[in-house]
Amino acid sequence: MRIGYLGPKGTFTEMAAASLFAKEELVPYQTIPNCMDAAAIGEVDFAVVPVENAIEGSVNVTLDYLIHKKRLPIIGDIVIPIAQHFLVHPSQEKDWLGVEKVISHPHAIAQCHDFLRSQFPNVEIEYMNSTGAAAEWVMKHPEQKVAAIANSLAASSYQLLTVKENIHDYDNNRTRFVVLSKEQQVLEEVGASYIGDKTTMMVTLPSDYSGALHQVLSAFAWRKLNLSKIESRPMKTGLGNYFFIIDVDQRADDVLIPGVTAELEALGCGVELLGSYPCFSYREITEKQTTLT
Repeated sequence: MRIGYLGPKGTFTEMAAASLFAKEELVPYQTIPNCMDAAAIGEVDFAVVPVENAIEGSVNVTLDYLIHKKRLPIIGDIVIPIAQHFLVHPSQEKDWLGVEKVISHPHAIAQCHDFLRSQFPNVEIEYMNSTGAAAEWVMKHPEQKVAAIANSLAASSYQLLTVKENIHDYDNNRTRFVVLSKEQQVLEEVGASYIGDKTTMMVTLPSDYSGALHQVLSAFAWRKLNLSKIESRPMKTGLGNYFFIIDVDQRADDVLIPGVTAELEALGCGVELLGSYPCFSYREITEKQTTLT
């Protein structure tokens, strides 16, 4: 199989894709929409893209493109621990405190705000499509006094020097990645460690129904369905027009989820199932790989 991911090499998305599809061909794409487009036209079998970060919240470009442009079924997810490091070209080792610019993905920059403010308050910040792209740029421009914020995989992939480890502001930093495919299908365990199930739904509220959101939540509550996430996103049709993304900690069944859908539709809500899928543990995957080696 061919697995698309947000590239280039050395991104956290590559870590997620490699942990789920260790024996498959990984194909990097420059942007999240490009990766999703590749899955939509069958250029790759699956696309692995970031969807949520514990510190910065949802990856809006993923959600918006999924909802408004390419409605691909979600067939799996995995959460990756995030450790950000300060990387420079080896030629800049002796003068790394004199860097004039720091480059990385916007989320990575935001996750390291305290470090940058205290150590490099006056340096220029430039955003890149990914942490891997930032590391690649530093590798290709050894003469520039530029540092990248990226992970250890990027450091090894591009032979960069890690001059400061773990510069992120919060130790519990995690990013959730989803697996998308052209058609709804069952994602096998592919060597990963299954830890549970999730169902993601999109709900739009009727514009003239007072208390509609309360009724939506009640439909889940009395059925004792736990919601791990509920988030509003603009419908892009005007101010005040929103839809809700809801994650239910259960695989879609023949009774409860259809019951919720029927009840919400009776209230005049629009309901779409974006995916019902297994969730995998990155920690258990890496522990298994360590044991095998």
